[in-house]
Amino acid sequence: MIGLLIVAHGSLGESLIQCATYVLGKRPEGLRALDLMAYPDAETMLAVARQHIDELAQGNEGVLVLADVYGATPCNTVCKLLRPGRVESVAGVNLPMLLKVLNYRTEPLNLLADRAASGGQNGVFHIRFDHCDA
Repeated sequence: MIGLLIVAHGSLGESLIQCATYVLGKRPEGLRALDLMAYPDAETMLAVARQHIDELAQGNEGVLVLADVYGATPCNTVCKLLRPGRVESVAGVNLPMLLKVLNYRTEPLNLLADRAASGGQNGVFHIRFDHCDA
């Protein structure tokens, strides 16, 4: 199984975990959130993120880090943690992405990262009035 860490601004990560818990009926194991705004600086956040990754990697086949916005501080911090084949990351986390990775966590890390990206992209729709059964 792959460990999962969501690194985001504010309570976004924990909120996504709560939504996934509701959909799945229980809180998934090996899943944590890291709130950028809970730390005074990026170095402190980096140290805490390393600790989470070390703990999530125990007994798992790597860690996938889901960041909120590419190029923002959480994502830039995650870039310092990447280890090909051991710690990989995808930016743009959303609920469809999280649900996708939770359902395919036994796949190899690089394939799970690809599924995360496609799940996030394929979960975005422009909903038009004429497509709804309203």
